[in-house]
Amino acid sequence: MTQVHLDDAVTPAPGPARKSIVDRMFDLRARGTTVGREVRGGVTTFVAMAYIVLLNPLILGASADITGAKLSAAQVTTATALAAAVMTVLMGLVGNAPLALAAGLGINGIVAFQMAPQMTWAQAFGLVVLEGVCIVLMAVSGIRERIMNAIPGPLKTAITVGIGLYIALVGLVSAGFVTRTPDSANSTVPVRLGLDGHLDGWPIAVFCFGLLLMTVLMARKVPGAVLISIAVATVLAVVLHDGFGVGDWGLTTPTLPGKVVAAPDFGLLGHVDLFGGFASAGALTATIFLFTLVLSGFFDAMGTITSVSAEAGLAQNGRVPRMGRILLVDGAGAIAGGVSGSSPNTVFLESAAGVGEGARSGLASVVSGLLFAATLLFTPIAGIVPAQAAAPALVVIGGMMVAQCRNIPWHDSDYTIPVFLTVALIPFTYSITNGVGAGLIAFVLIKTCRGKWRDAGWILTVLALVFTVYFGIDVVRAIF
Repeated sequence: MTQVHLDDAVTPAPGPARKSIVDRMFDLRARGTTVGREVRGGVTTFVAMAYIVLLNPLILGASADITGAKLSAAQVTTATALAAAVMTVLMGLVGNAPLALAAGLGINGIVAFQMAPQMTWAQAFGLVVLEGVCIVLMAVSGIRERIMNAIPGPLKTAITVGIGLYIALVGLVSAGFVTRTPDSANSTVPVRLGLDGHLDGWPIAVFCFGLLLMTVLMARKVPGAVLISIAVATVLAVVLHDGFGVGDWGLTTPTLPGKVVAAPDFGLLGHVDLFGGFASAGALTATIFLFTLVLSGFFDAMGTITSVSAEAGLAQNGRVPRMGRILLVDGAGAIAGGVSGSSPNTVFLESAAGVGEGARSGLASVVSGLLFAATLLFTPIAGIVPAQAAAPALVVIGGMMVAQCRNIPWHDSDYTIPVFLTVALIPFTYSITNGVGAGLIAFVLIKTCRGKWRDAGWILTVLALVFTVYFGIDVVRAIF
């Protein structure tokens, strides 16, 4: 019998390195990311959207309900931070996607300026909860995912490009780089450079500095380029304001706060009347409000999820992993927004800023959510970063998203006009829903007129009819 010596024994090949608990939870290695990148991405997303903690109270607090009651700024601030914290962490743990949620801009205006004057705040938040219930039911039943999968690839890409232009425009406007022309109906242009056709003032200089710094750092592939640029621009803004008295910063003044900690006020939590709005505003009006909330929440989130996921490289054959769970959490965000009193919560476009910093998993969302939770106590600190320091991230990431237009089949006449309408109307009307609706209607119409209505399918045909009602909602209201 042959004797085997120890020296002759074959050394077993080393097995794969054991995954850490965090890696197993968020699939970091499979997504080509690291804990460091996810933390940077999560912090960047939070910094880019922290303004909502200050802006949402201003929007909701600018209107009174049918009884003349106004919301407390402290209570809305707490509600905004609380809902964003809970839902963003939930998105990270359940959806494992680098998507942060908070009170949706635009849709909070519907609650404040259209719904509240015709009902009490509790009744308005009750309709918000019902909106969330409708979206959750569509997510659970699989209808929402089927709708998203039914939309052709070129139109999904068009949504990404349109959103890129949209968030770039939002960044330019919020920084004051671009402004609306007063009485634009009598002007040759609706928007202009700066306040009077040219750039002026230190706040604009801070924006330009931050934009150029971010561009250079990203071109040189410096880790943390977005976050570094925002931090440096914020320090510069604080020095200019506190050291030299520079003003005109807009919503957020870059000044060191007098106090660091402020106690949260949970007075709006659970302040909900589910069905009272149907009595106060009337069944038809309340139903139209609910329809508008559902449609806006549905397609705004769809466009954002699709585009941010594509930018993160998560889409596989046009589909996003765990989409059912992501949509479920997004629908639950509307419910959380109603229960907390912060208006519907939805996925934020600013999540793209974190993706640009390297975020690829739900760990980034957990980081963003925890930072939102911290603002419950450290609200004064959240108010340090001015729009001029954060807006460059939106412009740069928006430009990166627009690059997806190279994948659009512009030569295909079935898609040319629908894609153009989608891309153009999203930024021009400041609404993802409007762009998606116009694109779908044009696509179905072209397919039908060319005798290819089967190519559009029944789902898109029904959606086109729904959007037709949406665009003509005032006519529907007048008829009924």
